[in-house]
Amino acid sequence: MQEEKIREALNAHWQASAAGDLDAEHDIYDDDAICDYPQSGERILGRINLQALRGHHPDKPSGFDVRRIQGEDNLWITEYTITYKGRATCTVSIMEFCNGKVIHETQYFSDPFEAPGWRSRWVQQIA
Repeated sequence: MQEEKIREALNAHWQASAAGDLDAEHDIYDDDAICDYPQSGERILGRINLQALRGHHPDKPSGFDVRRIQGEDNLWITEYTITYKGRATCTVSIMEFCNGKVIHETQYFSDPFEAPGWRSRWVQQIA
C-alpha cells in the first residue's frame, strides 16, 4: 500500500512540474531533502533551496513527458523528457523516500544524439 501512495505522490509531483506549480511540485520533498546534479557537481540542500533554485530558472519548460516510473520500497526512478527552448533533454530522476517524503534525489540530464549508422543492423528506433 505504501508503494501505491508513493506512485500517487510521484504522479502529482511530475504533473505539477509540467504545469509550473512550484508549491505542489515541491510538496513531495522532506524539509531536509538533498538533490544532486552529478553532471554539474552541484548539491542542493533543503526543500526551500531546491524550490528557490527551480523558481529562478530563466526558462520554463515547453514540454514535459514522463516515459516511465519504476520502483519499490523506498527507491523510485522516473525517466522523462523535458524541453527548454525547443530542445529536448532526456532525464532520469532517482528518488529515495523516507516516511512518504523524498529525502534524496539524484538527477541526470542528457541531450539526445544521432545514432551512428554502423549500429543500424542490430537496433530498432524508439520514439
